[in-house]
Amino acid sequence: MIRGIRGATTVQKNEEKEMLEETKKMIEQMAVVNQVSPDQIASVLISVTPDLDAAFPAKALRLINGWKYVPVMCMPEISVPGSLPQCIRVMMTVNTELGQEEVEHVYLNEAVKLRPDLADKA
Repeated sequence: MIRGIRGATTVQKNEEKEMLEETKKMIEQMAVVNQVSPDQIASVLISVTPDLDAAFPAKALRLINGWKYVPVMCMPEISVPGSLPQCIRVMMTVNTELGQEEVEHVYLNEAVKLRPDLADKA
């Protein structure tokens, strides 16, 4: 079965090091809690809010052992007034036996505000 796993995190500064560290932490947690290995991943889409342009967060996947061939793409998030700033969002499409309600979405830092109903599940 193909499922989407969502993730989101925030950073305090528009700096490459922090963006990559926080993205890596989020991606690794998404994989661990959902028992996903790189060969089960169809693709990973990453969006960033307009205030983040210091780095491509997709680069963080290349820092994870075994993720060399996972297809990943970055894009800008739409600018909505009042939306959460300095936010990195992920949609990981995976092959899994987990049911839709069993998938654990990962929200870190200030991003827990986006979906507190799902963040509490992790």
